[in-house]
Amino acid sequence: MSLLSYTPLAISASSGGESQNPFEVLYGHIVAQSPVEFLGMQWWNFQWFQVAAIVLVFLVFAPVRKSVQQGNGGVHSKVLAGWVTWIRDEMVYPNMGEKEGRKFLPFFLSLFFFILFMNAFGLIPAGASATASVYVCLALATITFSMMVIGGMIAQGPIKYWVNLVPHGTPGWLLPLIYPLELIGLLIKPIALTVRLAANMTGGHLVLLSFMGLAFYFGSTIGIGVGLAVTPVSLALAVFIMIIEGFVALLQAYIFTLLSIIFVSHSMHPDH
Repeated sequence: MSLLSYTPLAISASSGGESQNPFEVLYGHIVAQSPVEFLGMQWWNFQWFQVAAIVLVFLVFAPVRKSVQQGNGGVHSKVLAGWVTWIRDEMVYPNMGEKEGRKFLPFFLSLFFFILFMNAFGLIPAGASATASVYVCLALATITFSMMVIGGMIAQGPIKYWVNLVPHGTPGWLLPLIYPLELIGLLIKPIALTVRLAANMTGGHLVLLSFMGLAFYFGSTIGIGVGLAVTPVSLALAVFIMIIEGFVALLQAYIFTLLSIIFVSHSMHPDH
């Protein structure tokens, strides 16, 4: 769906001659659309952008390893290698230690850049941010939750992991109260990851599309002249929000990955 097709005339030319709400048309940009039958399944636009993000990760990082090993990489390889080093030294190792962090580093690197590229796709014309879908965010959070539980059970033991959910030294009479609270706290973590990412990406797009919709709204309700007069202000505000959205795309990938690192580390080492 191209935003260039949203003109006051196009908005009012609905079936039966009735006007459509321009904001409803614009907000269609952040919901799953255009299902296509492929391999016996329905593929929505969000799924195509997820696949594109995976392909982009492989394409972007394909030359990096060889260039770094040979020591003759260009600016592209050096910048990406710097990002990898920063994530390793500033996010993974400080929270998990070098020994365990080295084992989990490929997963967290993949998670970070996968989310980053999905976020970035929502900033391009006719693009869509898959992370604006709560289902995509929930799937990512479920992967983190699985690593928390499975990693914790492997590191501590399948029984000791569940025993250690309750702090040592807790009085026995408090266990019926504390243990359910700890279980609820464990389940809330993936929910918090889901809501934080989905809400931030959806909210940013809503603000951006709302500013863009002002010109269409005034043009379709008051007159095209008023809509054209409001357009410069509407466009300036949209560009400002777009710049902020670029920062938010990076920030949310960072926050989701960092919280995932902390949650997995705490599950493996409850004493921390």
